[in-house]
Amino acid sequence: MALYTAAASAASCVSVGNPNFPRSPLFGFSVSRKAGSSLCLRPFRFPQGCTRAFSGDNVPHKTNDSSLVVCFGEMLIDFVPTVSGLSLAESPAFKKAPGGAPANVAVGISRLGGSSAFIGKVGEDEFGYMLADILKKNNVNNQGMRFDPGARTALAFVTLRNDGEREFMFYRNPSADMLLEESELDLDLIKKASAKIFHYGSISLITEPCKSAHIAAAKAAKDAGVLLSYDPNLRLPLWPSEESAREGILSIWDTADIIKISEEEISFLTKGEDPYDDAVVRKLFHPNLKLLLVTEGADGCRYYSKEFTGRVQGLKVDAVDTTGAGDAFVAGILSQLSKDLSLLQTIISINTWQDEERLREALRFANACGALTVMERGAIPALPSKQTVLDTLLRVVSET
Repeated sequence: MALYTAAASAASCVSVGNPNFPRSPLFGFSVSRKAGSSLCLRPFRFPQGCTRAFSGDNVPHKTNDSSLVVCFGEMLIDFVPTVSGLSLAESPAFKKAPGGAPANVAVGISRLGGSSAFIGKVGEDEFGYMLADILKKNNVNNQGMRFDPGARTALAFVTLRNDGEREFMFYRNPSADMLLEESELDLDLIKKASAKIFHYGSISLITEPCKSAHIAAAKAAKDAGVLLSYDPNLRLPLWPSEESAREGILSIWDTADIIKISEEEISFLTKGEDPYDDAVVRKLFHPNLKLLLVTEGADGCRYYSKEFTGRVQGLKVDAVDTTGAGDAFVAGILSQLSKDLSLLQTIISINTWQDEERLREALRFANACGALTVMERGAIPALPSKQTVLDTLLRVVSET
């Protein structure tokens, strides 16, 4: 996507919904053309320090409010090596891939036929506008996205081991996502759009002002009766220390209605206790929690409610890159829950085996989403469509 400079003015570039026009954090143009006339640009002003991301016709993207999931947090560029099993220094080349856990979930939900929106901040740079366009192209409402003129879009270089597992090296000191302010939040996406679920991670809790913006957005969602979904998504290199990471992740633990967590995160939060011991997992189950999900990679997932516990087997696939697998799983289960209010009620008060089986079916769907994602490099590029997931599940059934 090209970025143009203003030829007729000494002022900074101006912003416009169409990517073929110059941009600025301060001004924008509404664009119109009458038959037989020249292009007409009408200026308007954005709030200082931020811009809205608009769809190509300068109208905010519309969502299907009846099942809307709003995702809050970071969106960035992952640079994934083209060859696995090498260090960053040894890798001959990298594939550029859009990522960031909350954004991955938003795109994943949309690909699965659901309705999603993203709230977060990127740099006023080529990568930032590219990411906004990717959300738009994937039918994710991006009107809650903001652009920072003074900070860059975050980058992450990923090391892939031969088994597809990865390590990260981040460039974000500070990046734009860390600088989202409470005053820049588009709370109408949560309140007036009648969102069903508000999803977030823990990276947005690491530094101010984004931490305060995160807490304010989650409170607005809770006050509006929206379910809170939490995936800690532990990234230790981003936290000042292990203890600050543990404290930060647990600081908002008791407000979530749905929590997805990995085996490694259980061990971390419980200071080394066995993540496969149900008694250990139950220590993380707070009184207001409706559903706790534990992902186990290729082995599937475990689920816990106040009344029951179970396991759903995963799908065995050849893993190329596990980046985004957990986010695809979250997208899978949230896409099911947001569309079926009775399933949400089922989670709260399961009392028959038929009720539990409905949840298990939703988790089989989520497991398939995660499995399909690891078969390609990058997070968002690998997220599957609903039809692909259904075809995969049908094939698995026919082979058993």
